[in-house]
Amino acid sequence: MKIGGSNFAAFNISAQGLNVQRIKIKLISENIANSETTNTKNGEPYHRKFLRVGEITDKDFSGGVEISNSLPLETTEPEHFRGSDEMITGDEKVKADYQVLEDKSPGEYVYMPNHPDADKNGYVQLPNVNIINEMVEMINATRSYEANLTALKSSKTIIKNSMEI
Repeated sequence: MKIGGSNFAAFNISAQGLNVQRIKIKLISENIANSETTNTKNGEPYHRKFLRVGEITDKDFSGGVEISNSLPLETTEPEHFRGSDEMITGDEKVKADYQVLEDKSPGEYVYMPNHPDADKNGYVQLPNVNIINEMVEMINATRSYEANLTALKSSKTIIKNSMEI
């Protein structure tokens, strides 16, 4: 058990999840807002943006004071607990590694000869944003945000209740 950061590792994990979902919702909003932008600064139609998320672990834990490495656990059945290799020990800070990327796939071509961005044949390339897919992604990100918020509240309640013991 550690005093400081690792007792609150669940807060860190939930906060990272909340941050990632917030960024994802912001990108989806930007995609929806630009779903009809046919000419950006570089002269191309808007390209859909998306978030690629990975994980970075930082083994250099700088917060907290180590009291002991682990808490002994008793089990009634050996299958209930397979050993400390599968536990999160709190020795690592969990961080989300994310990159904002652009989907470079071409958008749909639509015949609009009077449009200012039409080519010589009268076709306009639209952005590669599908509103239905973006709305589904928005719902998914919102639910993930809510799940992380629930986990954060549960962690807070567990720590609060354990301090009352």
